[in-house]
Amino acid sequence: MSNNSIGEEGFFFLRAETLCRGPVVTCEPEATVVEVAVKMGEHGLSGLVVTEGEAPVGIVSTRDLRDLIARTGGQLGDCRARDIMEADLVTVRPRDYLYDVLFKMAKHSIHRILVVDDQGRLFGIITDTDLLSLQTRSPLYLTREIESATSVAQLRGINQRILETIGSASRWGADTKSLVQLICHFNDAFTLRAIALMEAEEGIRLPEGAAYLVLGSEGRGEQTLRTDQDSAMVYADDFPRDRMPQLRSFAERLVDALEEVGIPRCPGNTLASNPEWCHSLSGWRRRLEQWISEPQPENMVNFSMFQDFRALHGDPRLEQDLHDHVFACVQRNGLYLPYMARHIERFGAPLGMFGRIRVERRGEHRGSVDIKKSGSFALTEGVSLLALEVGVFSGTTWDKVDQLASRGVVSVRDAQILSESFTYLMRLRLEKQLRALAEAREPDNHINPELMSPRDRERLRDALRGVNLLIKILRVRYKLDSIAR
Repeated sequence: MSNNSIGEEGFFFLRAETLCRGPVVTCEPEATVVEVAVKMGEHGLSGLVVTEGEAPVGIVSTRDLRDLIARTGGQLGDCRARDIMEADLVTVRPRDYLYDVLFKMAKHSIHRILVVDDQGRLFGIITDTDLLSLQTRSPLYLTREIESATSVAQLRGINQRILETIGSASRWGADTKSLVQLICHFNDAFTLRAIALMEAEEGIRLPEGAAYLVLGSEGRGEQTLRTDQDSAMVYADDFPRDRMPQLRSFAERLVDALEEVGIPRCPGNTLASNPEWCHSLSGWRRRLEQWISEPQPENMVNFSMFQDFRALHGDPRLEQDLHDHVFACVQRNGLYLPYMARHIERFGAPLGMFGRIRVERRGEHRGSVDIKKSGSFALTEGVSLLALEVGVFSGTTWDKVDQLASRGVVSVRDAQILSESFTYLMRLRLEKQLRALAEAREPDNHINPELMSPRDRERLRDALRGVNLLIKILRVRYKLDSIAR
């Protein structure tokens, strides 16, 4: 198939079976590693699929063989394929679209993916080489470009093409969850590559005993386009004072580099370069204790921003320590959860009597509803609050809803409604942002229901009913009617 015969959009719409190769060279789990190496050499392969019957059970790569030789000093003994194979397989079906293949390969940072039929039998294999030879404007290719970029300016150019890639995937039906997670994957990759370039080209690195934290939507792994930077720094209590200038230099340069790439600063200065968001472990503990024990509006806003933190670079033990401390603080301060729920309630309830959508009555957005402020924000904050109560800190809003259902905090039916509402609102935001960027306009989150088709207006109303449902759950669980407003 000629590369020129496939347009950028048509590429995403191809099926996996169009590209996968077969039959696949395989071996059995009991094959010796010498037999595996010989077969890989004969066929010029960098990986060999291990099968039981017709079902794949693992993959042995040249890296697995190299690591084995390094560990054993070449004394392979009776080592078998089953002893060194990667058993956690990522697979797709023959009729899956290539965008699903691309997203999975990018998300899991793998070079090959297996195609299996409905009975789990091996159908074929797709490698990154197959994809790159077909279309070099794919998410996988862009990930590789990010990883090999040699300057911040080069990263900025790649960022522009990512917007086009997300737009194409969206037009051809990529699911919302995959899109927002892919955007987060790209932002993580940009940040980590900027950090690597800072160290290689400028000698600026994060000292040991510290961690760079991403917050908010990036912390949850569910970003839309044009998301601002939200970040913080934490360092160990025994962090040497003479390394503080190095820590500040790292934070300031990274914030600048990400802005150069095209990821703007947080307007509220919630940034790792701001001393107010850079503290020792004990310093963060004290600050978090204050935010949680004194549920005043400013403290609740600050904690809401910090709550979904994730250590993207540096010592991960600091992240775990802070998570443990947050959970302990919440358990000690019984009033925090209901007061925070009351704060969330003020942003939600976007539907009035008889299902009427409440719109802004004055100002430049008169007649419209802010689908972030009155929609997705209330969902993310409310779900995160419920998850916080039971000690669930990480994951997307979708992941947390699933956890809440599995722990009986919400019913399975309510979990489905919340997930569907969040999915639709996030999709609406993404599509609106893509249209604005295509027209060289600054994106916003306002939707005028009267300008929507009757069908889309009803879908928006259904999504906002999910927000109302969440507020009802918060109101009942935390007995909000008994708290003074």
